[in-house]
Amino acid sequence: SSGRRKMNLKSERRGIHVDQSELLCKKGCGYYGNPAWQGFCSKCWREEYHKARQKQIQEDWELAERLQREEEEAYASSQSTQGAQSLTFSKFEEKKTNEKTRKVTTVKKFFTASSRAGAKKEIQEAKAPSPSIHRQASIETDRVSKEFIEFIRTYQKPGQDIYKQCKLFLDTMSHKRDLSIEEQSECAQDFYQNVADRLQTRWKVPPEKVEKAMDEVEKYIMTRQYKYVFCPETTDDEKKDLAVQKRIRALHWVTPQMLCVPVSEEIPEVSDMVVKAITDIIEMDSKRVPREKLACITKCSKHIFNAIKITKNEPASADDFLPTLIYIVLKGNPPRLQSNIQYITRFCNPSRLMTGEDGYYFTNLCCAVAFIEKLDAQSLNLSQEDFDRFMTGQTSPKKQESDSFSPDVCLGVKQMCKSLDLLSQLNERQERIVSEAKKLEKDLIDWTEGITKEVEDIVEKYPLEIKPKSQALAAIDSENVENDKLPPPLQPQVYAG
Repeated sequence: SSGRRKMNLKSERRGIHVDQSELLCKKGCGYYGNPAWQGFCSKCWREEYHKARQKQIQEDWELAERLQREEEEAYASSQSTQGAQSLTFSKFEEKKTNEKTRKVTTVKKFFTASSRAGAKKEIQEAKAPSPSIHRQASIETDRVSKEFIEFIRTYQKPGQDIYKQCKLFLDTMSHKRDLSIEEQSECAQDFYQNVADRLQTRWKVPPEKVEKAMDEVEKYIMTRQYKYVFCPETTDDEKKDLAVQKRIRALHWVTPQMLCVPVSEEIPEVSDMVVKAITDIIEMDSKRVPREKLACITKCSKHIFNAIKITKNEPASADDFLPTLIYIVLKGNPPRLQSNIQYITRFCNPSRLMTGEDGYYFTNLCCAVAFIEKLDAQSLNLSQEDFDRFMTGQTSPKKQESDSFSPDVCLGVKQMCKSLDLLSQLNERQERIVSEAKKLEKDLIDWTEGITKEVEDIVEKYPLEIKPKSQALAAIDSENVENDKLPPPLQPQVYAG
C-alpha cells in the first residue's frame, strides 16, 4: 500500500522513526492499525475481509454452478440423480484444484448443502461428540474453568447466559477444526461481538462490568482453544518464526548507539530495567490467553519507558521508545515471536487492540518487528561495506579490522590474535595492580615509622616527672596544736513530756 511505502521511505530517510499518525488505521477511523491487518484496525479490516470474502464466495459459487452443469450433462444419462451429484462433487473438486490450486473449503460448504445425503451425513457427524471435548483436561484448564464458573455466579442470570453461550461456542469450534485459521478467527471475533452486545442490550449490564466479563470469557475459551489455534500446521507461522529468529541472530552485533537508543546500561538501575523488559517479552510465549500475552508486552514497554526516563532524567518520547523496543527484541530474541503476534491478532478481543495502552504497545511491537525485517545500513547510520561485513560475521563493531588481516585469513587465527591481545591487556593490568600494591605497602610502612618518630620526639622534649606518693594523714586534726581551745561537744537533752 502507498501508506506503508510512505512509512518505509520516512524510516529510511530519518532512521528509526514512526509518526503517531502512522500507527493509526489508514481508513482514518481513529483506532490503532496493524501490519497484520494491512494497516487497518480490526473493525475496518473485517469489513474489507468480508467484502473480499463475499466476492470470492460469489466467484466460487458461479464456478461451482458452471462445473455442476457440465458434469450433470455428461453423466445424467448413465447415473442416478444422487450418484451424479456425488460424482459431480468429486469431479468439481478435482477441476477446481487444477484451475485455481487452492482449498475449496468455502465451495464445499455450499455444494454439500445441495445434496440431501451429504447434508444428512454432515448433521449426523455434528451430533457425534468430538473426542477432544472429553480429553483429559490439563491442570491449568481445570483451574481456569473453576475460576470462570465462580466469576459468572456473581452475574446471576446474565452469567448463566454467558456460560451457555461459551459452551455452545466451544462445541461449535470443536467441529470447525478443518476450517482455515482465518475463518476460525472470524468465528471467535463474531462470538466476542455477540456476547458483548447480548450483555449490553439484553441484560443491560454496565460497560465496565461488560469489559470485565469479556476478559473472563476470553480467558476461559482461549485457554481451552489454545492448543488447536496457536501456530497451527495449516499456516506458515512456524516458517515466519524461524525467519525472524534467524534475522535477529544475524543482527546480534547491533549496538544501542547504532539505533540511537537513549539507554545507558552502565547505570545499575537501568541495566535491571533492561533485563526485566527482556524477561517480560520472552515470558509472553508461556501465556495461553491473548490478553495475558498483551500484558507481557505492556509490562516490557513500561520497563523500557522507565529505563529511558532514568537515563535521560526526563520522560521518554515515542521517538525514544520505538528504537529501544527494537533493541530489546534484538537482545532478547523472543521465542515464536510471529506466532504470538498472529495469535493475539486473530483471537484477542478486538476492542483491546484498537484502543488503550495495550493496543498502543502491541502496534509498536508489530512496527518493531517490521523494522527488524528491513533494517539496513542507512537506518543504522553505517556504510554499506561495514553493514555487509557485520552481517556476514567478518568483523564486529567492537573491533573493526584495523589489524592488518588479509581477507582470506581464517577465523581461528583472528580469534587467536584477539585472545593474545586480551591477554596482553590483562598482563598490563596485573602489573599495574602489583606495583600499586607495593607502593601502598611502602606508604603504610613509612606512615608507621613517621608516627613512631613523632611520638618519640614529643616524649624526649616533654619527659614525664612522676612525684613520690605523699604519706596518708593519721587524723583530720593531727596538725591542730590548739585542740584544747575547741568548745566541748554538745550533749543531748532529754525531755520528759
